[in-house]
Amino acid sequence: MKRKINCETARSFSIVKALEKLGYFPKKTTEKEAWFLSPFRSETQASFKVSKTKNRWYDHGEGIGGNVIDLVCKILKCSIKETLEFLNEGVSCFSFQQQQHFSKKETGINIVKVQEITHSALIQYLNFRSISLSIAKIYCNEIWYTYKGKQFFAIGLKNNKGGWELRNKIFKNSSSPKSYTYIQNNRKQVIILEGMFDLLSLATLDGNLLKTSDILVLNSISFINDIEKHISKYALVYLYLDNDTSGQKATQYLINNYEHGIDKSSSYKNYKDLNDLLSHEKRKEI
Repeated sequence: MKRKINCETARSFSIVKALEKLGYFPKKTTEKEAWFLSPFRSETQASFKVSKTKNRWYDHGEGIGGNVIDLVCKILKCSIKETLEFLNEGVSCFSFQQQQHFSKKETGINIVKVQEITHSALIQYLNFRSISLSIAKIYCNEIWYTYKGKQFFAIGLKNNKGGWELRNKIFKNSSSPKSYTYIQNNRKQVIILEGMFDLLSLATLDGNLLKTSDILVLNSISFINDIEKHISKYALVYLYLDNDTSGQKATQYLINNYEHGIDKSSSYKNYKDLNDLLSHEKRKEI
């Protein structure tokens, strides 16, 4: 039987490994220290230092530091008891409030919790992709899930069959059943997008257009045929698919088969997709 750790033994748990378990990875590492983007705010230069020899952390931006227990308590906003459970067994030991369970055996992904986006790592990832938290909250959730015995968290977009598209800085995957996402606002026009960040990017670039349209997010080009049953009910079909081979082929297919289809990819013709355009525009502003 695995022994439970106490505060004294927990302090020897590697801060670097604890941060990795929470989804944070070093930007720079040496034999004696590791530097991270701060888990407490958005930043572009790593100011959060971990001493490997002392197993202590120090956030230069806030001027605070401590041991691994202090850090986990602060990041997860949890008690010392829950922190010890996390360090002893992993994130899955937490007694989450309003926990929702879904069985997604087909992909090996089990959804553990669905909540509003609050985790600082996910907020940093959104900032990296030039998406505001307020826009992400309209369409997405924070999803905690297990895969091959380990627990992860991601930004999730729910699809038409109850599965989730899952994205974080490291992983891109989905729970089953896999399908497209259909957002119905009872409008006469529909926007067809390829993925989650195309949706969030268009919401950032032209929020009013989304408010006056229904929305189909393919989540995979392979669902082109599945969404065709919806197209005929609309007067206008705006196509915002990727400027790559598969995206262009799908656009051409829909244009050839539906005379009310309008290719909008020229608005980001020098970029791979809408998020590539948005990120470039944000960098220019900075």
